[in-house]
Amino acid sequence: MVKPPQTAQGLNEHLAAFRSLFITVAAFSFVINLLMLTPAVYMLQIYDRVLASRNTTTLLMLTVIMLGLLALEALLEWVRGQAVVRGSAAMDIRLGSRVFEAAFGRTLHGRNASAAQSLGDLTHIRQFLTGRGLFAFFDAPWTPLYLLVIFLLHPWLGALGLVAACVLLALAYLNEKLTANPLQEASREAQRATQYAQGSLRNAEVVAALGMLGTLRQGWQRRQQRMLALQAQASDRAAAVSGVTRFTRMGFQSGVLGLGALLVIDNQLTPGGMIAASILLGRALAPVDGVIGQWRNLVQARGAYDRLNDLLQAHPEPEHRTALPRPEGVVSVENLVAGPPGGRVPVLKGLRFGATPGMLVAVIGPSASGKSTLARALVGVWPPMSGTVRLDGADVSQWNKEELGPWLGYLPQDVELFEGTVAENIARFGTPDAARTVAAAQRAGVHDMILRLPQGYDTPIGEGGMALSGGQRQRIGLARAMYGDPALVVLDEPNANLDEAGDAALIGALRVMKEEKRTVFVITHRMNLLAEADAILVLANGTIQAYGPRDAVMKTLRPLHKPAMATASPDAQLPNEAQT
Repeated sequence: MVKPPQTAQGLNEHLAAFRSLFITVAAFSFVINLLMLTPAVYMLQIYDRVLASRNTTTLLMLTVIMLGLLALEALLEWVRGQAVVRGSAAMDIRLGSRVFEAAFGRTLHGRNASAAQSLGDLTHIRQFLTGRGLFAFFDAPWTPLYLLVIFLLHPWLGALGLVAACVLLALAYLNEKLTANPLQEASREAQRATQYAQGSLRNAEVVAALGMLGTLRQGWQRRQQRMLALQAQASDRAAAVSGVTRFTRMGFQSGVLGLGALLVIDNQLTPGGMIAASILLGRALAPVDGVIGQWRNLVQARGAYDRLNDLLQAHPEPEHRTALPRPEGVVSVENLVAGPPGGRVPVLKGLRFGATPGMLVAVIGPSASGKSTLARALVGVWPPMSGTVRLDGADVSQWNKEELGPWLGYLPQDVELFEGTVAENIARFGTPDAARTVAAAQRAGVHDMILRLPQGYDTPIGEGGMALSGGQRQRIGLARAMYGDPALVVLDEPNANLDEAGDAALIGALRVMKEEKRTVFVITHRMNLLAEADAILVLANGTIQAYGPRDAVMKTLRPLHKPAMATASPDAQLPNEAQT
């Protein structure tokens, strides 16, 4: 299969789909800011017309017009709010699944990052772009409009307002310089602390049994305290700038009143103009003050934006691929060099072999020989550094995983079950199909065990299958691997936690899969599974030491171990010397 092209679509491209929403919000903000002139104009008319003429009809009409305009402003505010609420939901729908998939891809490829952090970043950006923070930045550009109106009342008042706006903008810039770096570093420290806590507490039983909680808690507290110190530093600086900003804004508003009074005394301004200028200056400076108040949210949103943008570009969404039919199960490994994603040192070095439908291949070898790496490469979880793993001629690492998944069965060494019922886990959380679920359990020899659970197939197993024993998890994982119609089944140490009954059920399941002409790879250390194998693949130091029919490979094992093998119990494990 030719590697499909991928588009490194960053966050900008996704947000561009909401351009019409932002334009609409900007248009509404423009009209709303125009309507905010209403109180100032009303006050001007009251002082200069009504009080001078003592005309109650004029007062009544002005009041009715003022109330109508204020009602229109409130209506537009409500409509703008409704628009951003619906835009927020649409943004979450469009970006949520994309971020989820990219975060999964990063986790799959071994990057040290929390998927929860990525989803939290999306929430932070969505809340900022569709909340009061965005309104503050949309309102700020209209400050010149209010200053222009003040200039029309009197140039000296306009000049004072312009100076006030410049001073507040300078304070906003100072706030950015003083708080941006501490806030960004605090965000990174918070992420590190969360990752440390998640990693440390993942194995709670070991932590409790070995008395490690106190030490781990101290390690988390050190990281948390660094984060709190940085946040406190940024908050202290922001509070100081905010206090100066508030003093400056109130001082200039009062100064406009004082200057306006002098101009009224000098007959250069009416009393209404003096009051209107004070109201307008307050309205002109409020957006700047709001921007300063929202600056911390802006910095955090900017950091979240950068992280999400990097995530989406590093894990692009693959373009549409032509669907392929169900494979027969012909496996061809060609010069496979593989290792952990992101690593530079290969674990597997130039493997070449093949397998055909109905063939059971036992993979043996000492620890760290590359057996689990081979299992991950066979199902396409770890992409090769070079070479290919082909299933019916198609490269499994490039095959659409949602299309390939139903044709694969995989049981990792660390069995991974999910919160839900036994039936949901066996059916891979797909569309409920009781017949196929029970059939998979029967083929895996786990049907009777499931019926003995408190609620049978509907028994909740808890997060990670914590309600089950290790052997039960492994047997349910085997049923999941056999669910549906898989052409290729890869089992990594499938009997590591099984008792005698579980082992017998596993052997029965292997025989069923062979009869059904499925291609099966079993990584094992136990002798009894070798008797079911058609071929044996011996790995050592990431290379193939032997591969071929079972009996032929067994003859190549050292004669020293043949007597032991002949008399060994089914649970006996292969000695490392024989495996190499």
